[in-house]
Amino acid sequence: MMATATQVAFQPRELRLLLVEDSLADAELAIAELRRGGFDVCSDVVQNKEELEAHLDRQAYDVVLADYNLPHFRGMETLDVIRAKGLTIPMILVSGALNSITAVECVKQGATDYVLKDHLSRLPLSVRRALEERSLREERTRNQKKLAEKLEELGRSNRDLEQFAYVASHDLQEPLRMVAAYTQLLAERYRGKLDENADKYIAYAVEGAVRMQALVEDLLAFSRVGRNGAVHKPTSSADAVVIALKNLTAAVQESGARVKYGELPQVNGDRTQLVQLFQNLIGNAIKFRGSASPEIEISADAAGAEWIFAVTDNGIGIAPEHRDLIFVIFQRLHTRAEYPGNGVGLPICKRIVEHHGGRIWVESEAGRGSTFRFTLPAVSADKEDGHATRT
Repeated sequence: MMATATQVAFQPRELRLLLVEDSLADAELAIAELRRGGFDVCSDVVQNKEELEAHLDRQAYDVVLADYNLPHFRGMETLDVIRAKGLTIPMILVSGALNSITAVECVKQGATDYVLKDHLSRLPLSVRRALEERSLREERTRNQKKLAEKLEELGRSNRDLEQFAYVASHDLQEPLRMVAAYTQLLAERYRGKLDENADKYIAYAVEGAVRMQALVEDLLAFSRVGRNGAVHKPTSSADAVVIALKNLTAAVQESGARVKYGELPQVNGDRTQLVQLFQNLIGNAIKFRGSASPEIEISADAAGAEWIFAVTDNGIGIAPEHRDLIFVIFQRLHTRAEYPGNGVGLPICKRIVEHHGGRIWVESEAGRGSTFRFTLPAVSADKEDGHATRT
């Protein structure tokens, strides 16, 4: 006949227990209480530090119960022994008398719980809670280890991809240069000498080769960020802006752009990359201008151990749904007929900022200009003194 649910025997939970106790009678009372609480107890009893160390070396235990006061050993010293051996066994203090202040202090130092000997009925609940907490800690540790392994694997994969992008783009440059050069030569020598379709096809080939060459050069520039091994050091952001503007002289003059900036701080960074960062952001503001001449303002505000920079323009702006898309490599919001480029400038900016430990974002609306904000680390003196060294 099948047994009903009420007839199924209760299976006690196995518990490997170590008691640090000089009274065998008290140890038996604790064990009996745990068995009444549903545990199948297998226990050992020790009375001093030497016995404790020997048992911990020989056997794995689920819980340690330690008397607070022993003739030659104190219960909290049990915790020191457990930690010295690199174990994570929960320890519960059992005492005949323990005031609340001392009990709280023991818990702060690492005891899982405490139980008074005249309230041993609490012991099964305390042990069960200790086991659950240990299980949660171990699960958290396992998850953290898995996460660390995944992050290492991801980092390794990213490094491999970066290496591939660098090698591929570098090695593709020469054959693409040859293709572009010879298709251009073909176009010059035979334009008008063949039929109309031939001229059109040659033009397509030239355009495709030149565009591919530009894409490879942009990919190479993107992959180079962070590969030069440069050590970050105190660098004038104002100097980086000055150099960037010199590099953009032709674009500034052609567009009639006005670029304003006041005092800008020193930051901890790579000067070459910071020049490229400001050059890309200023160049972007000039390229995506509206009908009015570009008005660009650069500023920086202190924020603890970093500076928040802002590059504001009066250009065509960006719709809210495209704010994240613009930082993705080769993503374009406009046709090449409207605006030239391959969609690499802002991804390079993002890569540079993140290489410096910062973050970058944009605040914009379509038709109302844009403000690109990014953070860069302050130099050590700024962090210590609480103010900036400005140039």
